[in-house]
Amino acid sequence: MSDIRQQALDYHEFPIPGKTAVCLTKPAQSSHDLALAYSPGVAEPVREIAVDAENAYRYTNKGNTVAVISNGTAILGLGNLGPLASKPVMEGKSLLFKRFANIDSTDIQVKHTTTEAFINTVEAIADTFGGINLEDIKAPECFEIEQELIARCNVPVFHDDQHGTAIVTAAGMLNALEIQGKNIKEAVFVCLGAGAAAIACMTMIVKCGALRENIYMLDRQGVIHTRRENLNQYKALFANNTDKRTLQDVIEGADAFLGLSGANLLTEADIKLMAPNPVIFACSNPDPEIKPELAHQIRDDLIMGTGRSDYPNQVNNVLCFPFIFRGALDVRASVINDEMKLAAVYAIADLAKEPVPDDILAAYPNVTALEFGADYVLPKPMDPRLLVNVAQAVAKAAIDSGVAKINQLPSY
Repeated sequence: MSDIRQQALDYHEFPIPGKTAVCLTKPAQSSHDLALAYSPGVAEPVREIAVDAENAYRYTNKGNTVAVISNGTAILGLGNLGPLASKPVMEGKSLLFKRFANIDSTDIQVKHTTTEAFINTVEAIADTFGGINLEDIKAPECFEIEQELIARCNVPVFHDDQHGTAIVTAAGMLNALEIQGKNIKEAVFVCLGAGAAAIACMTMIVKCGALRENIYMLDRQGVIHTRRENLNQYKALFANNTDKRTLQDVIEGADAFLGLSGANLLTEADIKLMAPNPVIFACSNPDPEIKPELAHQIRDDLIMGTGRSDYPNQVNNVLCFPFIFRGALDVRASVINDEMKLAAVYAIADLAKEPVPDDILAAYPNVTALEFGADYVLPKPMDPRLLVNVAQAVAKAAIDSGVAKINQLPSY
């Protein structure tokens, strides 16, 4: 048993099992406190909410709560291990919600036999919460699940594996391309992987200005092209009208590579074929498509990002999802729309260009300086400015796009 494995198991087991707990926000010391908290006092907010459901935001914790929900069909890089096995991950997301955005989160694991049953379950409990964060649900079911729940629920629904990954990836890619002197409208992209995260990432990059004809997406059968049969509707969006069929065919002359596939699938020979000053985001976890130290040995002109915290330029969803929900909750947004997602992209990208204060550097003992450039295209997760910059940008976009019920910007 490796040291980190034992540390992780001990962390989750001691001093008490799990990573989250419930705390009280009101006094409960006297009989009078209990009379207000429960019977007979609790009847008063019940009556007010029965008259107007919006009063739940005044008298309950609804407005600061998010449910983190999974069926365990795509847990991290481990696959379909079932709902209960996903609980440590969902507890972890709840921990991050609280740590970074002070949002109270409840993890929920759903057993079901059909996609419709999962959708019905989540729809039935959605009004309990201020928002729904879906997690670790395999493609292509995740697309239908999210779309249906957005349509059926009265609170914002967000599949973080799709959109959180896409927002952070797009922010980092915009900055990396800028540093490399490349125009996103002219850049050629190769995306290795065609699951939920890959499709969402490339969709977001298109919304940031990339051209679909400049995107080559690959799944296990090779390049997704217009003459392929039996493509689902989501892959079909990225079917390129090309005679190229292999990774080696499409990587030649490419400006950017995004990997959301598996370990060590990008070779030294592959990256030699890329255009000058390439961008490589190898985001397979825990082992990237190519190790950064190897890539840098082959090319000294590249910008490299991974999903790992022990390399520069970590593409980490925690830069996004707590603050997307913080902004959405604070203006009581009914949905998390494209305008809010794009606002998050640009807020994250812009923050990386600002000087980094010493107190942020202190959180990273092995880092002596951080400055916008090849090794710093994304902010660090411990940067407290993310809360202000991203949440406020998201809240403003919600107001400006007409999906907010509170038309006043929050202050943080």
